[in-house]
Amino acid sequence: MTAQELRQKYIDFFVSKGHKIIKSSSLVPENDPTVLFTTAGMHPLVPFLMGEKHPLGMRLVNCQKCIRTGDIDEVGNDTHLTFFEMLGNWSLGDYFKKEAIEWSFEFLTGKKWLGIPLEKLAFTVFAGDGEIPRDEEVAEIWKSLGVPEKRIVYLGRKDNWWGPAGQTGPCGPDSEMFYWVGPSTGSGQVPEVFDPEDKRWVEIWNDVFMEYNKQGAEGAGRAEGAEGYEYVPLKQKNVDTGMGLERVVTVLQGKKSVYETDLFTGILKKIRELATVEDHGSASSPSLRKAERVIADHIRAATFMAGDGVLPSNLDQGYIMRRLLRRAIRQGKKMGIERAFTHEITQVVIDEFGMVYEELKNKKDKILQVISNEEERFMKTLQQGLKEFEKITGNILEHGGKKLSGRLAFKLYDTYGFPIEMTADLAEESGLKVDIAEFEEAYRKHQELSRQGSENKFKGGLADDSEQTTGLHTATHLLHQALRDVLGDHVTQKGSNITEERLRFDFTHPEKMTTEQISEVENIINNKIKSELPVAMKEMTMEEAKAAGAIGLFAEKYGERVKVYSIGDYSKEICGGPHVENLSELGEFKIKKEESSSAGVRRIKAILV
Repeated sequence: MTAQELRQKYIDFFVSKGHKIIKSSSLVPENDPTVLFTTAGMHPLVPFLMGEKHPLGMRLVNCQKCIRTGDIDEVGNDTHLTFFEMLGNWSLGDYFKKEAIEWSFEFLTGKKWLGIPLEKLAFTVFAGDGEIPRDEEVAEIWKSLGVPEKRIVYLGRKDNWWGPAGQTGPCGPDSEMFYWVGPSTGSGQVPEVFDPEDKRWVEIWNDVFMEYNKQGAEGAGRAEGAEGYEYVPLKQKNVDTGMGLERVVTVLQGKKSVYETDLFTGILKKIRELATVEDHGSASSPSLRKAERVIADHIRAATFMAGDGVLPSNLDQGYIMRRLLRRAIRQGKKMGIERAFTHEITQVVIDEFGMVYEELKNKKDKILQVISNEEERFMKTLQQGLKEFEKITGNILEHGGKKLSGRLAFKLYDTYGFPIEMTADLAEESGLKVDIAEFEEAYRKHQELSRQGSENKFKGGLADDSEQTTGLHTATHLLHQALRDVLGDHVTQKGSNITEERLRFDFTHPEKMTTEQISEVENIINNKIKSELPVAMKEMTMEEAKAAGAIGLFAEKYGERVKVYSIGDYSKEICGGPHVENLSELGEFKIKKEESSSAGVRRIKAILV
């Protein structure tokens, strides 16, 4: 079964069960400034899992683009990926355990669907603890479908419990489905008893039953100061499922690695055409096999990022994108690719995935330009880094040194993008050893500072800090205030997503804006731009900011002191993002679209020309 066949079968199956198809959300979260990327299918649906009404109803299905960056250094083995697709179906207060499990079973085993023999499947169920009972209901449903008791294992919270996302909130038990990828036993059968520790059982699907709200002592009605939490049954019980497309395709195609599936066939073929070293991709050369996989994964991920408006930079999403591209380029050199090549791999990704994700086709020229420009920029940086390396090592050798300090190795990494492996190889050629422990300590401190900076700075959906994005971000302040002027003070920002091409702004308002209201908002903003109002920033306490009349999104996430940006005497807002110094730097403001985002929330898309 091909990846596209699996995508389509999954969607068709749940449509047949009354689900509505929702498009994949952007990789850049629209209404969550606490994370850089969409990491799971449920991520964009959190407001609806919390009780908001989805415009398409209570049963939903889609294939969601996802990025996870925690294991970038592991990419290249048989399983780890940066970009992946997650198939998911949801019940927002509609059906619950019985239907979810029966449909999961039907899709997995039905001849019209995946047709997996029952003997190759096994299941885990929540074992219960002192607070939540053992989920016998789920186990009994599996048994009623013909699953042998020996193929069902009860596991604790570490394995079979989801959430909450924070200290408190919606959560619940889950049930996971496993597929046997090992050879048959001597008796010609898959092992009769399911051992979840046996790595030949691979998890392929997870049904989460969000039926509890974890509350603190006070919220749960306990005596003040009591320890622990209370798990209160939710009024709206949800089902949230996730099936990793790449993982399922791998097992269904009988492959050892995701890189051996049709998802990567075309990409790897192009990389191998470009490579000039021998034995690339073969089992006899694991380092080169890893190199081509890193190139394939990283450029695939960067292509999708560019399709959602991310640009390489030293901040947030752009930093991750830059890191991926530069790592891919370095691996290309290991395979003997000396000329610019990333655009050729990018073109293959667009060709192979553009039929599913139209933004890749629609933005093809922009995506190719962004990735090519980054490669050109890095090649210049790399040449500068080699000169710096020669200067550093020349000085060490001149003074009889035998070691390159970890501090200097980190400088080469941080400033010029030299991986420690590359620095170590070059140093060895010069007769030097690198202080790896000192490098790792410097790297650890750098990561800690980066995490702190990420936690304390404004993200708010900005794709980068380019001139165009900065201008559009400043324009959102004008838009926010103009909407309040025209529609009323009930208007508050619910989220934004800004690229160098356009701004997207969500705000509270109960009904569609009229043509006259849209024109009035545009005129107000353009008149302020023509007035060339200055943009000023002042730091103050949160109390001072509120007293001064400043408005702000996610105000509770700031520290004791905040930055307040004033645009003349018109707009005053708490913010931490980049701004122009004067509105004269902006062009004409045009609203391209006004539409519904969710119940009680409208969305505006606008540009500066």
